[in-house]
Amino acid sequence: MSDSDQIPSAILGASGYIGQHFARLLARHPRFAPPRLAGGERSEGQRLEEVWQLTEEPPSELARERLRRLSPAQLQREGVRIVFGAIPSGLAGPVETECRRRGIHVFSNAADHRLDPDVPLLVPEVNAAHLRALARRARGRPLLVTNPNCTATGLVLALAPVWALLSPRAVHVSTYQALSGAGFPGVASLSIADNVVPYIPQEEEKVAAESNRILGVVRGGQVISRRVPFVANCVRVAVREGHLEAVTLEAQRRPTLTALTQAWRQFDPLRLLSLPTAPHPPVELRPQADRPQPNRDRWAGEPEPARGMAAVVGRVRWDPPFLRFFVLSHNAVRGGAGGSVLNAELADALGLII
Repeated sequence: MSDSDQIPSAILGASGYIGQHFARLLARHPRFAPPRLAGGERSEGQRLEEVWQLTEEPPSELARERLRRLSPAQLQREGVRIVFGAIPSGLAGPVETECRRRGIHVFSNAADHRLDPDVPLLVPEVNAAHLRALARRARGRPLLVTNPNCTATGLVLALAPVWALLSPRAVHVSTYQALSGAGFPGVASLSIADNVVPYIPQEEEKVAAESNRILGVVRGGQVISRRVPFVANCVRVAVREGHLEAVTLEAQRRPTLTALTQAWRQFDPLRLLSLPTAPHPPVELRPQADRPQPNRDRWAGEPEPARGMAAVVGRVRWDPPFLRFFVLSHNAVRGGAGGSVLNAELADALGLII
């Protein structure tokens, strides 16, 4: 594909933790042009390499690019057709709405629009049908697509392959969430050293509401959320990246353990689409008794562009009616920037970015 065929793009909030992961993923993307970098007042005029805080080196294609204050009107004038949103929740909503009004497709990490009835809350392997249905209702308007809370993302990826087999009555989940989930500068070091913080504002409510919506069904062109109780306890732990979740599911059906493990191993609904960021398989099953672990499994996912995009399931125990397992996912990649990039790749493959 020639440069002229690539879709002009921009990153909103490029100086932040998720914004930098966007830059890493988009610098050499085969379909989306190297993005313009939109920053705020504090980062305006700085080069990306000057604000870079990830452990990976900044991409050479963007390292010396300067961050600019770019309004939706300016993005429109510069011909940007797609923006990737890394602006914090609470601030992102009006900017994203205005971008869409000006004809720009928006793929957002923020929570502001996640539960809007006409906005897909998307994990492509789980609910691609939601994107198709709500795009049809939009009648050619630019897309506004959100990816869910990073904790809900890994959870629904693990649940989707076995959901129909089990018909859950309730899902209980305890999460051990990485420091980077709080963004930069994150949790104060003296608050988390030698400590676990058993409260993350609004996290438990998001896990419940968003998981039920993602796992919901399309009827009459609308997404109908499920009403399964998701009972969550969410805590912050002293891990840099990777959210670990202990899941206990109360089932109404009684499949065999072999059927459950086969469902996880065979799950790959995007395998026929050429989406660069899609992992194959999207759920990796670990047989070891002490896996998954953040330090060993957070970068799961193949091929290379999909590193960090797979969820890892392990310690599976099936004592009917209770299924217990752990799932790990990279909160900033699968649960953040990578999730939005994959959403955009799917929309593009379906011919929705016009």
